[in-house]
Amino acid sequence: MRLSSIISTTIDTIWKPLEVSAHCDLPCGVYDPAQARIEAESVKACMEKFNASDDEVFKGRAVSIKEERSDLVKHHLWVLWTDYFKPEHAEKFPELHGLFWKATKTAGEAKKTNDVSVATRLLDEIAEIDRIFWETKKG
Repeated sequence: MRLSSIISTTIDTIWKPLEVSAHCDLPCGVYDPAQARIEAESVKACMEKFNASDDEVFKGRAVSIKEERSDLVKHHLWVLWTDYFKPEHAEKFPELHGLFWKATKTAGEAKKTNDVSVATRLLDEIAEIDRIFWETKKG
């Protein structure tokens, strides 16, 4: 085997393309705002536990988990907005775009605070998205 072939094979082995997948690779049709709601409930619980604790280590863990869950709320909302909802839904529910914008902004705000009222607002916004989501499922 020639040196150039060995080098080429080695490079191909080391630098082979990375295979990735996303939620929408196979449109499964399984969408539900409940995923975002569950993560938002975790955000709120972490805030409540943070505020009730005097243990600095525990509080640090609560903040870390809250921030992670806030990102998951945004992820689940974005999947719903970009993969489930269609132009006809936005026509029928013109408030939908603004509602998703507000909810994802509130999820981002939740990362920066331990104010439980922010988490409560986030849950209310998700509840409105949930209401509209189930309206679209009716027909």
